Amino acid sequence: MASEIHMTGPECLIENANRRLLVNPKALKILSAIRQPVVVVAIVGLYRTGKSYLMNKLAGKNKGFSLGSTVQSHTKGIWMWCVPHPEKPNHTLVLLDTEGLGDVEKGDNQNDSWIFALAILLSSTFVYNSMGTISQQAMDQLHYVTELTDRIRARSSPDVDEVEDSADFVSFFPDFVWTLRDFSLDLEAEGQSITADEYLENSLKLSKGTSPKDKTFNMPRLCIRKFFPKKKCFIFDRPTHRKKLGQLEELCDDELDPEFVQQAAVFCSYIFGNSKTKTLSGGIKVDGPRLGTLVQTYVNAINSGDLPCMENAVLALAEIENSAAVQKAIAHYDQQMGQKLQLPTETLQELLDVHRDTEKETIEVFMSSSFKDIDQLFQKELAAQLDKKREDFCNQNRKASSDRCSALLKDIFSPLEEDVKQGIYSKSGGYRLFIEKMQELKKKYLQEPRKGIQADEILQEYLKSKESMTDAILQTDQTLSEKEKLIEVERMKAECAQAAAKMLEEMQIRNQQMMEQKEKSYQEHVKQLTEKMERERAQLLKEQERTLALKLQEQSRLLQEGFQGEQRRLQNEIQNLQKDMNRPIYPCVLS
Repeated sequence: MASEIHMTGPECLIENANRRLLVNPKALKILSAIRQPVVVVAIVGLYRTGKSYLMNKLAGKNKGFSLGSTVQSHTKGIWMWCVPHPEKPNHTLVLLDTEGLGDVEKGDNQNDSWIFALAILLSSTFVYNSMGTISQQAMDQLHYVTELTDRIRARSSPDVDEVEDSADFVSFFPDFVWTLRDFSLDLEAEGQSITADEYLENSLKLSKGTSPKDKTFNMPRLCIRKFFPKKKCFIFDRPTHRKKLGQLEELCDDELDPEFVQQAAVFCSYIFGNSKTKTLSGGIKVDGPRLGTLVQTYVNAINSGDLPCMENAVLALAEIENSAAVQKAIAHYDQQMGQKLQLPTETLQELLDVHRDTEKETIEVFMSSSFKDIDQLFQKELAAQLDKKREDFCNQNRKASSDRCSALLKDIFSPLEEDVKQGIYSKSGGYRLFIEKMQELKKKYLQEPRKGIQADEILQEYLKSKESMTDAILQTDQTLSEKEKLIEVERMKAECAQAAAKMLEEMQIRNQQMMEQKEKSYQEHVKQLTEKMERERAQLLKEQERTLALKLQEQSRLLQEGFQGEQRRLQNEIQNLQKDMNRPIYPCVLS
């Protein structure tokens, strides 16, 4: 699939024009062709902090995302560059470069907040890029993270236990990477060397005061600690002399500071090796079309005045995908039945056996492509379509059988009918000869293979249509007495009644077979749905256990730091999560 990616440079994904966000159809078309899972890396930060340079490095290029060399912000909206993932086969790396935050020319912080929120919602790794150290000023510039509770919703309806919606953020937020540019301090704390990650952890420690100033100090730190499942920090020296910064696109690595080149290489290596596939709740891996749907759903929500909601986005995506899953499954059914089934079948059971095996495969195809099928609406639609397909094949089978039998009867009995017209049997002893010929031809007809389920019925219809002809030959045969003729008439009636009783019995058997097949179809749907729900439950528990571990880890840290109030609030979230994890599983029913 990597061959489908032909992006020689970035394309605008979301345009920020006149304070309105617009999705670029050309970018969506590019995404629609990427059927591989995507790893999405988004970068945000103040304008003129070198974000685009890092993204170009991740793309393996010097040029691409606009770097600019003035105090104006070059990147407007969100730009996208899709490249084959350098370390994950059959994956696509999607790089999202955002417009610089805090551009005074825009004069609209709300737009910045939406760009920030979208970068988080769309990415699996979120890079925050800033200049210098993690000072209070740097934290103040990261105020967008404190606004996320007003910009993003996890669920479409409030929690009954009054747990804040943001309690779920950590379950679907991306990993957080802070890149510090032009970092000039020594990495030391209390006289000991520390890593960049330890520097970040120390910088996220809370203030124990209760004043408004302390609350302002703590808020962004608390949000980073609570919302993001994994945190990483990288420091970068200045790449070159200030006067040459505007020429970075033209400079080779040997013209840059060696420390910076090494730091950039370590950063890229980490992103390539550690950034996860973009995954939604339930273990749903995101590919290009799914990412495109998420982009449209979130931007539409923002433009309509709503908050982008993770749950709603997943349900909107599920509606599209589940509808496609039904069509994909039905296409599989049609293809397989076309290959496996030859009409007419000798018996109804033969057709039902082929249908049952194909139906099982078809449900598997649907199950593998569907998710979040609320109340099994799409599975019920599939079941209804499969029922109709089965009925259609049964009708086609009957018609194919009828057509073949009618053609056979015409071919076999036409010479006899011609002889009757010629008066060959209108003579003494002609009736016996006629009956003998009829029995011979019936035997020949019955020996013909693959007549199908209508063989007896079409034969009896034919014989019934020739009763007047048979009776006329009987009545003109002078060798038979009246009594013998009456006996022969009664014999023919008894034969007809016996054939009718046999057909009724066969019809009852076929009706029973149809009823049994309907029950087997239902049970197959329930069986596969139960297995899927068990897999989804296991996946959900895995995600919940991961979230619980993160919350317990943060709770322990808050206790150690002496923040009882925050710890109690987190305890409430933990208890609510544990309650969800212990809810009983109810058996699934398709009605």
